[in-house]
Amino acid sequence: MNEQDRRLVFTSRIPIRWSDMDAMGHVNNTVYFRYMEQARIEWYASFRSREKAGMETVVVNAHCTYFRPLKYPGDIEVRTYAGSPGRSSFEITQDILMADDPDTIYASGGAKVVWIDLQTVRSVPLPEELRTLITPEVA
Repeated sequence: MNEQDRRLVFTSRIPIRWSDMDAMGHVNNTVYFRYMEQARIEWYASFRSREKAGMETVVVNAHCTYFRPLKYPGDIEVRTYAGSPGRSSFEITQDILMADDPDTIYASGGAKVVWIDLQTVRSVPLPEELRTLITPEVA
């Protein structure tokens, strides 16, 4: 996703837990995906209305690039960006930073998500409120 195509939609603060670390003394690589998932779910909860019951997003791919190790103790900040929407899908990119080091990206990742009808398990058009929220503003 190009920088001009992504729009900051949510910032989440998450504490690093002792149990997030592995035997090497840093946060295990799989936990970064949990951090990104937690931030994504918090973002969804911030805008989803109950009238969309029966509709949900599914992740069709996810990725993460690690730049620096995270270590306990501390809080991280996950900045979530959404890309230009398609008919039923959109991409999310996320940067993970230490809350006390907001200029250094420790990891960057994301996911492509598809909006589906839970009954048919088929893609459906994105809700207009979501489309409006994630469409980059034209300068």
